[in-house]
Amino acid sequence: MDETATRQVRTYDDFDSILDFAAYDAVPDDWLIGITDVVDSTAAIRRGAYQDVNVAGVSVIAAIGNILGNYDFPFTFSGDGAAFAVPDGERVAATRALAQVVASAQSDFGLLLRGGLIPVSDIRANGHDVRIARYAASARATYSMFAGGGLKWAEAELKSGHYAIVPDAATPRPDLTGLSCEWTPIPNRNGTILSLLVEPLDNTAGDVFAALARRILAVFAVDPRRGHPLPETVPALKDGDRRVAAEEWLSIASNSDFRKYDDLLRLTLDCSQAQADAVEELLRDAAARGQVRYGAHRQTHALMTCLVPSTDPAAHRHFLDGMDGGYARAADMLKAGRRH
Repeated sequence: MDETATRQVRTYDDFDSILDFAAYDAVPDDWLIGITDVVDSTAAIRRGAYQDVNVAGVSVIAAIGNILGNYDFPFTFSGDGAAFAVPDGERVAATRALAQVVASAQSDFGLLLRGGLIPVSDIRANGHDVRIARYAASARATYSMFAGGGLKWAEAELKSGHYAIVPDAATPRPDLTGLSCEWTPIPNRNGTILSLLVEPLDNTAGDVFAALARRILAVFAVDPRRGHPLPETVPALKDGDRRVAAEEWLSIASNSDFRKYDDLLRLTLDCSQAQADAVEELLRDAAARGQVRYGAHRQTHALMTCLVPSTDPAAHRHFLDGMDGGYARAADMLKAGRRH
């Protein structure tokens, strides 16, 4: 791993700061972007496989981290897939991890998972960019934020059949040590779990989008937890005999990724129906002005998939989504350009 390049990426402990596109640093031209995406995830979610979709989506992060022996590389989870960035020197490791998780998604869950590896130089040659900032959700958990439109372009290319990694019959199983889904669905406390995606359009100035994003977040700021979907008290585990101390749970909650930016603002929030209505009204107006596309989906529970690196258990991360396929369902709305 090119630790020098990674250290040069700026880190912020205030989420508001990463809404400013000037906060992002360019990914080196000779790096690679890895992308995974569950094909027709909405159909899988409708048949009740929402947890399988999430685990398949996160799996490449665990697989490549275990191959590299660390989680210092930039990555992000999108509900039914993930993206990561590594230097070209890790091409073999990245290719291996992608092939392994594509194969295991099919064999373990019956899911068709796309996986691809795209050079950053190709992304820039096609008029897009990949820039990264780091958001410190807590003292021990830092998440990478992506801007520049490169992830969106790379995902579209993968869906068009380009850059795909195809496993063969001899592809071994991935090492998913540390990846688990041990919590039962977490009920809302305020009325709904809102999955929200907001994508700036190409003609939207960065300051315009940042101002809109801050208005969205301000709707939830009246709650001391700012819409955090994880409660302060320990929820139920699937293993009813296991006990988690309150201090451990607070660490889990603080290390979660309920707010992020990866070419679009991605939020999983516990809020009132009135707050969700207010935000969607803001977004309808912004969409009508040609500033954004958006998708929103409401459900009763949140889901959490956990990654506890064996090399550094204190740096555990917890990936959140809505139980009813939150991000995938919101993405369907965004792609269709629907407006209520």
